[in-house]
Amino acid sequence: MARPGYSLGLALLLVLLLALPAAAGWDPREQAELERQARETIRRSKQADPTLDVFFRQAEGWAVYPTVGKGGFWVGIAYGKGVLYQNGRVVGFTELKQLTVGLQFGGQAYSEIIFLKDAEAVTRFKSEKIEFDAQVSAVVVNTGTAASVDYHDGVAVFTYPKGGLMAEASVGGQKFSYRAKDD
Repeated sequence: MARPGYSLGLALLLVLLLALPAAAGWDPREQAELERQARETIRRSKQADPTLDVFFRQAEGWAVYPTVGKGGFWVGIAYGKGVLYQNGRVVGFTELKQLTVGLQFGGQAYSEIIFLKDAEAVTRFKSEKIEFDAQVSAVVVNTGTAASVDYHDGVAVFTYPKGGLMAEASVGGQKFSYRAKDD
């Protein structure tokens, strides 16, 4: 007989996985709002850590996810929609999906910015060949933290907590999809 916690976690995962395709549509109003939210996320992040500006000036591109929602009970998932910038201009839209397994309980929301150092990293991101595993860690945006961060395989990741509480000791990875702005 399955343990109650295991069954609840599996049921939560199934509900969330079924809800993801419904949330995956892109309409022009949603894109405009997502671009506005991305600009606000960039402003807030630079305000929280002025040294982050170096990444915006030197990176070829960056993906901004204004809100990533994450929840878990033994199995966790996260999902967020974002905007991809290249040379300071919006070039497309992206989705982040994450699956984790391990000791975890709760839910949280955060913003995430992924900096892509050069044209090769941007091309890998657009062709959906960038996936994060347990080896890639995100740095929480605080005053001065960006000054001590460097790229790993052409990628640097920063998060900005928005709310929630989650206890976690898990492994998993993030996967990204991309759609050009003109599609």
